[in-house]
Amino acid sequence: MASKPLGAVVVGTGFGVITHLRALREAGIEVHALVGRNPEKTADRAKRSNVEHAITDLPQALALPGVDIVSIATPPHTHAEIAIAACEAGKHVLCEKPFAANLEEAERMLDAAERAGVVHMLGTEFRYSTGQAVATRAVRNGAIGKPKLATFMLLLPALADPNGEVPDWWGDAGEGGGWLGAFASHLIDQMRTTVGEWAGLSASLDLVSDRDWSAEDTFTVHFRTVDGCTGLLQSSAGTWGMPGIASRISGSGGTLSIAGDKVTVADANGIRELEVPAELENPPPDPCDGELLTTAYDMLHSMGGDIGPFTKLFSAMRDQIQGKPLPEDPTPGTFVDGVALQRIMDAIRRSAAVGSWEKLA
Repeated sequence: MASKPLGAVVVGTGFGVITHLRALREAGIEVHALVGRNPEKTADRAKRSNVEHAITDLPQALALPGVDIVSIATPPHTHAEIAIAACEAGKHVLCEKPFAANLEEAERMLDAAERAGVVHMLGTEFRYSTGQAVATRAVRNGAIGKPKLATFMLLLPALADPNGEVPDWWGDAGEGGGWLGAFASHLIDQMRTTVGEWAGLSASLDLVSDRDWSAEDTFTVHFRTVDGCTGLLQSSAGTWGMPGIASRISGSGGTLSIAGDKVTVADANGIRELEVPAELENPPPDPCDGELLTTAYDMLHSMGGDIGPFTKLFSAMRDQIQGKPLPEDPTPGTFVDGVALQRIMDAIRRSAAVGSWEKLA
């Protein structure tokens, strides 16, 4: 007899509806409720997405029958309160990144999850994107020898037009807004899982577009890992012009480059494209309902390229809850990774404020 499907509550009416809700369903998890701050918007999006309950009170949502999972896709400064409440209610939790407002909050979230004994995961869906997953496996397996230099650059015009709307919190540094949390958090996780833990960093945070924000739309991070790999991460969502992209890791035996799902290795024998194992393939992008796209920030997720990877992340969560073994590669990020990520994010902000080299424990 088949087991009853797990049930979930999605907290957040933006990215939570655009991506989390759809990926949960693709993973065979039923979504019982949508939780938001605005009653009208929450009700409209729940109806549009065929979700039974539209709720503005988290305790009410947690008390619904059949709820096993709470999926959090709200502004970063709200994550701790929601995650801790969900853990204390005995619910398994997936929380978006950036994980928290600061390291102290992140540690409290991890402590709450561990005390409750629930499954806890971080929104690191790009561990399951084909290009990143192939690259990480190749580097770990020695395809380029010992990693020595990592270079990642992405320059976009997505938010360059100051008339392009974003959620109010997104331009507010005090509420965890900005491009550092939105994108650097993914790159930091990729670097930690691919070339190892960081020993130190220096950084700058800038606003390139003509916007009146306290948050940044641009970051530059120089880091060194415990094992001696030097890295540079630079990205901006506020630069006019064609996108500029570079993703490569050089080692003692070669250089690996990533271009979408295509991963190549160059060494003394020439350049070769790496094969994609079947388990690392993803379905084609699945664009969302265009009526859900109300801001320029929403448009970053409009094509649905993250649905496949997020479905794999929620599937891993489902399997862990049900006691099934998980594959060793890729592995999902957890609240432990959330704490490590927050430690680095806090160090980046300190470095950017005073121009320091920050050593990491």
